[in-house]
Amino acid sequence: MSLGYVIKEGFSGFRRTKLASFTSVTALVIALLLVGLMARLGYNGFQVLQGLKQSIDVEVFLLDIDRQRTLRIEQDLLAYAMVTGVDYISKSDAEEIFRREFGTEGESLADLKFLPASFRINLAPEATAAEINQLVLEIGRFQGVDEVVFNQQLLEILEERLETLVAVGAGVGIFILFTAVVLVFNTIRLTIYAKRKIIRTMKLVGATNGFIRRPFLMEGLIQSMIAALLATGLLWLVFRFVIPRYIPQFGVLAWPYGEWYYLTGFLVLLSLILGLWGSLWATRKFIHTTEIG
Repeated sequence: MSLGYVIKEGFSGFRRTKLASFTSVTALVIALLLVGLMARLGYNGFQVLQGLKQSIDVEVFLLDIDRQRTLRIEQDLLAYAMVTGVDYISKSDAEEIFRREFGTEGESLADLKFLPASFRINLAPEATAAEINQLVLEIGRFQGVDEVVFNQQLLEILEERLETLVAVGAGVGIFILFTAVVLVFNTIRLTIYAKRKIIRTMKLVGATNGFIRRPFLMEGLIQSMIAALLATGLLWLVFRFVIPRYIPQFGVLAWPYGEWYYLTGFLVLLSLILGLWGSLWATRKFIHTTEIG
């Protein structure tokens, strides 16, 4: 079977089932557009939450200890895999920070020399609240450490919001994509039904199921390619013109991994997979019997 014949027969399905093909392509476009919107918004939401997580520092307040003991604590802190950096804040630095944050009202308090030296620990973005809490407990037992402080409640809230975002996005995305596959399946099924007499004749002269199946698979791929091109074009228009005009604060949303072609390539590949999946599902279900219709 030549490729030209397969492509020609693939396009012929559009003429036989115009409404079903239009519905299938439209559903794929809407599904891909929604997935693209969710992917870009979700990516930026994830980046914001990760940035907030990184802004939550662990502060280790020290007792009055000598320089050697201070250096030893710093080395012990850096030995932890989740610790990406440690900043030492001396008493004089702490007083300067206090004056800068509280202005003239903090001058008299800063002069009392009550602020201790401390370490500010920078953590890896993937560190969880439970892991950080365990780290805090271990550091609190270090000799020379007075107190360890971090906002555990805020971090737990951020993690909860992130998990909710991922779960809801995945659930909605799966539902939308499955609906699109079902519509492709229904379109191919109608095309098979419209060509049932031709298929019956082909089987009588010895055509295999694989031979008969290929044009229908091509029809599904053609539908998915058209949908991918329309969806990526609409997605570009939405983020280029619609969102900046009506929701200006969202106009600076970053593309996943910093480039447009990652998301676009993903949507094209996803569309081809959906079209091929729906076509395979329909052809395996309706072209496995000798008699059709």
